[in-house]
Amino acid sequence: QVRLVESGGGLVQAGGSLRLSCEFSGLSYSRFCLGWFRQAPGNEREGVAAITIGDGGGLTSYVDSVRGRFTISQDSVKKLVYLQMNNLKPEDTAMYYCAADVVRTYCPAVLVPRGNYKGQGTQVTVSS
Repeated sequence: QVRLVESGGGLVQAGGSLRLSCEFSGLSYSRFCLGWFRQAPGNEREGVAAITIGDGGGLTSYVDSVRGRFTISQDSVKKLVYLQMNNLKPEDTAMYYCAADVVRTYCPAVLVPRGNYKGQGTQVTVSS
């Protein structure tokens, strides 16, 4: 059974930082995509960042709005994927979800919302 559990969200002032974690289990594939997408009320889902897991993994992808501020990384031993978010802006406020795509082996961030599996999300609120 695939399980994705997010943590680390919260309230932070503009310019601050947060680190989100996604603990994954049940993904017995040699290579797959794991990433983050976000959704604010009234908005569509927006892919944020992605990383390949497994054989030849570690490749990362970001959308333009977060590139240079957010960093996605993995701890393959602990089966965790992190999203380090620096210089946060009010427009980053959203529910952040972890998603896994076990079909693709090329992982563009923009496609993360189409993942086969998704977690329950963690709220990030950035005050101005």
